[in-house]
Amino acid sequence: MSSTDRFDLVVVGSGPGGYVCAIRGAQLGMRVAIVEEDRPGGVCLNWGCIPTKALLTGAELVENLTRHGETFGVTASGLELDYEKAIAHSRKTSDRLCKGVQGLFKKNQIELVAGRGRLAGPTTVSVGAPSDRTLEAPHVVLATGSTEWVPPGLEVDGKRVLTSREALESSHVPETLVVIGAGAVGVEFAYVYAMYGSKVTVIEMADQMLPGADPDVAAALQREFRRKKIDVQLGTRFEAIQTTDSGSTVFVTKGEESLELQAEQVLAAIGRRALSRDLGLEEAGVAVDERGFVTVDESLRTSVPSVSAIGDLAGGALLAHKASEEGVAAAELIAGVARPPLHHDRIPGCIYAQPQVAWIGLGEAAAKERYGDDLKVGKFPFTASGKAIAAAHTEGFVKILAEPRFGQIVGAHIVGQAATELVAEIGLAMSLEAGTPEVGGTCHAHPTLSEAILESALAAEGRAINF
Repeated sequence: MSSTDRFDLVVVGSGPGGYVCAIRGAQLGMRVAIVEEDRPGGVCLNWGCIPTKALLTGAELVENLTRHGETFGVTASGLELDYEKAIAHSRKTSDRLCKGVQGLFKKNQIELVAGRGRLAGPTTVSVGAPSDRTLEAPHVVLATGSTEWVPPGLEVDGKRVLTSREALESSHVPETLVVIGAGAVGVEFAYVYAMYGSKVTVIEMADQMLPGADPDVAAALQREFRRKKIDVQLGTRFEAIQTTDSGSTVFVTKGEESLELQAEQVLAAIGRRALSRDLGLEEAGVAVDERGFVTVDESLRTSVPSVSAIGDLAGGALLAHKASEEGVAAAELIAGVARPPLHHDRIPGCIYAQPQVAWIGLGEAAAKERYGDDLKVGKFPFTASGKAIAAAHTEGFVKILAEPRFGQIVGAHIVGQAATELVAEIGLAMSLEAGTPEVGGTCHAHPTLSEAILESALAAEGRAINF
């Protein structure tokens, strides 16, 4: 084996966890190799977060023209929608950022090794074609991410039945679409297709959209989806599907009732599974839970001390920014850098359909269970926001939860325009252990949507001004 095959750190997977980990490791003086079998940037950059946000921006533009245009004297008669161009833009966006990641590797002297990587031992990574190399390092970080989970009986053919992966390459807008699952992926694609002209039905076996989210937020999102003529069927379980050349019949049950839904296409958005198969985990002695996620400790180490795992592969919230946070942490812990512990309860969740949804920290039910009826709850609707009214986007609200003694913020839930941007202020407040008195005492520019954060904090203190 040549000396070029020995490194201080080998990272397997170049998604938002892996490439960030590699860069931080290089910054800390390590000689780093990163292994990738597809395109740098991983699923998020190439087949997830980034291209979907490009499509969602187009969908939002369509909605603003068709639903709100006349309010501002903009008549959108004869509007032509070319979804193929939207798909092309999303692919160009991914291509540009993929090249950007490659540029970062060169800048930080990180060696990109092409091929599928798998553990060949506690400190050895075997890389298949086209590289066909064996890499040795005292530290290995696994960051292979996750992929779409498809239930038994649902065969993805890329024509009648798609997952988000196929949808991001297809420029076809079906006349009718059934989306299975009202989680983040299902909600975002339902919105995109509906704005580009599909008649969309979303089925969800739970009793609310975005299972696990704040019920008030989920209810507000459902109301807005219905206003957009997106049919949402809750408490509805997928049973089977029958496809033909002309479309698909989706068999579902709702309570005791059996129903058949007709659709040109079906989008499966039920969940994701860890990409932990054929990674050499069992041979290397790396423990995996019953769902296939790699088990890690607070330092992101697996049951094999020389091997760490981050991002979707390590379970928890399957979020790109969570993976990046863990990537930085893993590199710093390996390098022996003194750092505060990871706070997974301060990682925001975001949904980018319109209205947007964002949350951080505890939900209201969990917060009340912890702090009792004295929990401070401040809620401010965008119907009372001057900026929201001016922008004709009054849907939704901000809700802040604070513990009763000092008003320290323990959670926040936002639904509405720019929710995914607004949540960052709450995250910063939580990191600094600032409470509703501090947020409420901070001057916010007027008129801005961020004033809803201010007003919610004031409401939690019992002194809201504008509501």
